[in-house]
Parts: sequence; C-alpha cells; structure tokens
Amino acid sequence: MKAFCKFIKKLLVVLAVIYGVLFAVFYWDLDGKLLYFFVEPWLVKRYDNMKRRDGTEIPYFRKDKLEPAEYTEIQ
Repeated sequence: MKAFCKFIKKLLVVLAVIYGVLFAVFYWDLDGKLLYFFVEPWLVKRYDNMKRRDGTEIPYFRKDKLEPAEYTEIQ
C-alpha cells in the first residue's frame, strides 16, 4: 500500500507539472509566437525563393494549348 501511495503521489506531481507547462503555453500564447517568429519566416524564405515559371511570358491565346491533355480532356 505504501508503494501505491508513492506512485500516486509521483503521478500527481508529474501531472501537475504537465498542467503547469500547458497552462503557460496557453496563457502567453507561446505556440502562436513560435509559429509567427520562427516557422512563418522559415516558410516564407523557403517558398518565396522557389523558381517558378512566369505565367506572363506565355501569350494568352496559347495557354490552353500548353496544358496537358489528361487534365483538360475526359477520356
């Protein structure tokens, strides 16, 4: 019985620490700040520098002819 009480006491302490950490994350909006200050700049840097085909170089009347047939026609 003594071992069971020690286990319950340790479990409650661990759960209280986890609850405190999660409350701090919620209270100070740490997850949103992480996304805004670290993840979003990394995504902007990565995806804004990708090489893309310039759609303005193709004349408008030729755009339909350049599309692959499997996307534009039902077989």
